[in-house]
Amino acid sequence: MYWTMGLILLVLWCLGLTAGSTEGYWVHLLLLFALLAFVLAVVSRGRRTAVT
Repeated sequence: MYWTMGLILLVLWCLGLTAGSTEGYWVHLLLLFALLAFVLAVVSRGRRTAVT
């Protein structure tokens, strides 16, 4: 689930950069959230394999 959310946010970030909108740095929050989702996916995956 985290991988999917991260991928969607990463695509939205790329679209926000190429659209040339006047939102400023707000579009970079999408990148931050995408990276956070990827980190959560790696951490939860590592925790799951360590328990099993």
